[in-house]
Amino acid sequence: MAESISEGTLKQFSKQVGDYVELDEEIATIETDKIDVAVNAPAAGAIKEFLANEEDTVTVGQDLVKLETGGPAPEGGAQKAKSEPDSPASSAQETSSQPQGQTEQAKSSPPPKQESTPEPSKPAPKPAQEASKPAPKPAPSPKPSTSESPKPAAPGAREERRVKMNRMRLRIAERLKQSQNTAASLTTFNEVDMSALMNMRSLYKDEILKKTGVKLGFMSAFSKAAILAMKEIPAVNASIEGEGSGDTIVYRDYVDISIAVATEKGLVTPIVRNAEQLDMVGIEREIANLGKKARDSKLTIEDMAGGTFTISNGGVFGSLMGTPIINLPQTAVLGLHAIKDKPVVVKGEIVIRPMMYLALTYDHRLLDGREAVTFLVKIKEMIEDPRKMLFA
Repeated sequence: MAESISEGTLKQFSKQVGDYVELDEEIATIETDKIDVAVNAPAAGAIKEFLANEEDTVTVGQDLVKLETGGPAPEGGAQKAKSEPDSPASSAQETSSQPQGQTEQAKSSPPPKQESTPEPSKPAPKPAQEASKPAPKPAPSPKPSTSESPKPAAPGAREERRVKMNRMRLRIAERLKQSQNTAASLTTFNEVDMSALMNMRSLYKDEILKKTGVKLGFMSAFSKAAILAMKEIPAVNASIEGEGSGDTIVYRDYVDISIAVATEKGLVTPIVRNAEQLDMVGIEREIANLGKKARDSKLTIEDMAGGTFTISNGGVFGSLMGTPIINLPQTAVLGLHAIKDKPVVVKGEIVIRPMMYLALTYDHRLLDGREAVTFLVKIKEMIEDPRKMLFA
């Protein structure tokens, strides 16, 4: 796993004892505080034993599965090899180094006899305790995710349920609380008329989709406007580093935008790197790719490492206004909200316009109110007249 990860929770075995697996075929899934990591077979062979149970905390380098390699694949490909007895010790391979005592205990099991179908609900055997049993049992059936909502109680019942937080939720809670305790957070608001941007999108979205295959949205426009506004207020893209609460300001000539994406397990922030080098279509393409990877649980550590500025769009869930929390060590986060038709005054007349509230939460240690408000107003002006982005 990545250098920043030392342990995780073994969430599920995707195979059972006796299954034949091909090289690099997924065997199990480990949940970390950032992403889910697939455990793939280091070689083709038959699974002889599980060396850990589901929901166990496992560390980098720990043995998880014992494979018997060297034999031919059974007919039909990767399927159960129940008819094959345990091979001699010389053909056993483990995913990493295992104490010799456990290896010998696991190998001392006699070959399986003709048995009835084992009960899948029983837990996987442990090497030190189950060596004397006739044969290893299959992996337990997948346990329900602790993040799933409990079933509703019967009417009138006053039940309580305690569900352990998954690693990602624990890490999110830790990071958010760290941000509140470290940054001098302050939020400034503004209101933007979305008419011009919505008209531009309706004019060109079909042409862009046909030409590039990219669905043009609003995130790319706000990303581009923020990047251009950073030219005037570069501290928005900076961060505070150093001992204690920090004594050094780091300014950057590149912009890596973290895009907040809600998944079933929690909020993740994949990054559009070097966004200042991309046009709106390129930014939209990257956002779409990262969003798909997040929903499919295919994000890697590299997809989320770093980031210099965050955009969070609560409007997709109907949020009218909110105060986003800074993603440390960044200095600011831009919050987008729902578009609502409202009566506004334009040139002395009351008209109905699609309006959106913008929120910028910033670290007052680095940004003063003047810079933060100026930055947000610049974004507002470019969204209300997208042509200005051509000359910025």
